[in-house]
Amino acid sequence: MIRKTFFIPLLLTYLIAGETLQQREQTSATAQLRVGTYLTASDIDKFIEALARDTVSDSKIRVVEVVDKNGVGLYGVYRPKEIAGKANLHQIATTETYYILKGHGTLVTGGEIIDGAFASPTSITIKGTAIKGGVSRRVGPGDVIIIPGYTAHWWSKLDEDLSYISFRTGPYSEIEIH
Repeated sequence: MIRKTFFIPLLLTYLIAGETLQQREQTSATAQLRVGTYLTASDIDKFIEALARDTVSDSKIRVVEVVDKNGVGLYGVYRPKEIAGKANLHQIATTETYYILKGHGTLVTGGEIIDGAFASPTSITIKGTAIKGGVSRRVGPGDVIIIPGYTAHWWSKLDEDLSYISFRTGPYSEIEIH
């Protein structure tokens, strides 16, 4: 009888304390998510306008860890018409979403990289001269393109200089793909 009167309250205390701790951890995790990250259109425009104009510029504006080690990265991209880009395939789960701000061009997604090789010995990006068998689309201001991880993509033609925002989502540790 002593065991029951001692162990039952002890077990109840343990269970209640464990549940309270779990609730506190969940509350703590959600409390961290209650504040958003704000960037104005003006801030983004200024950022992209300040990028180098003599090369393809793809620079981090902000990367935020969100939930369960996942993240969202916001990058500003400027592509001058005169500089031909290579086809890319990033060997990671990060999804890129492009929102075109200025300019028009033809983007090829999917298919296989031609003459592909890793950009460097430590790179996760395979670069090539073109893409074979992909889907080609002409895009312009206001268009949105979603490119899942492990998907080849290539700007095959730029009609003019191109500016866009690249949102990168996936494991926080993999957001920076360069």
